[in-house]
Amino acid sequence: MIPVLHTERLEFLPYRAEDEDHFVALLRNEEVCRWMGQDLVPEVDLRTLFRAILTDVYPQRRFDVWGLWLADTYVGHAEIKPTGNVDGHELVTALAPAHWGRGLGAEVVRGLLRHAADDLGLTEAYGMVGADNTASLAMCRRLGFRHVRDVVDEDGSVTKMLVVPTLPADAGSGTGPADRAPSRAVAADRAPLAAGAADAAPAATVPAPAPARPEPSAGPVPGSEPPGGSPASAKNPV
Repeated sequence: MIPVLHTERLEFLPYRAEDEDHFVALLRNEEVCRWMGQDLVPEVDLRTLFRAILTDVYPQRRFDVWGLWLADTYVGHAEIKPTGNVDGHELVTALAPAHWGRGLGAEVVRGLLRHAADDLGLTEAYGMVGADNTASLAMCRRLGFRHVRDVVDEDGSVTKMLVVPTLPADAGSGTGPADRAPSRAVAADRAPLAAGAADAAPAATVPAPAPARPEPSAGPVPGSEPPGGSPASAKNPV
């Protein structure tokens, strides 16, 4: 069963059927897609992806994915999962533009890192951030992410692969790895971390794990938050 997570202001809740429109609206937002480094996915495909979360991802416990809630308001999406982009787990998250610039992106990443350490037993996590997403990259640096390598796609675009150590919840907050986390969304062949401005959290994708990208391209890296939201990169939220 997917656990419910809590941070200072946010609640990470497993998706319910009634959340479908929220999910679709988020991943059909042009600004979110821009910072995720992905094209707009047709609405029908996003609805199919969302239903796959409920009928396949959750029942098979393929990976952990949540809707992000601030009080009673849906503000974004988050995931942590193994992908073909990195030798480990990627953090994926996306925030709605209306909630960019409030520090929620970093809060989401910290929550994911604590879950990764305390519940999944991971010692590190990865994120993928577009080279032009300076806000997200700055956030990642503040959170302690380390650059692993650049991934160059066929179109010449560059994605930075980042890694950060995880930290258990009792390790404190504010200075160590526990406090650091990538944000970004991954596409079918890129792991998303966050979409948004310098304060956005990783952008998440949906149902199936993202397909491995061909070798010259490096996997997406965790980012901070693009202007207005969280950094993310994804062509196919999964």
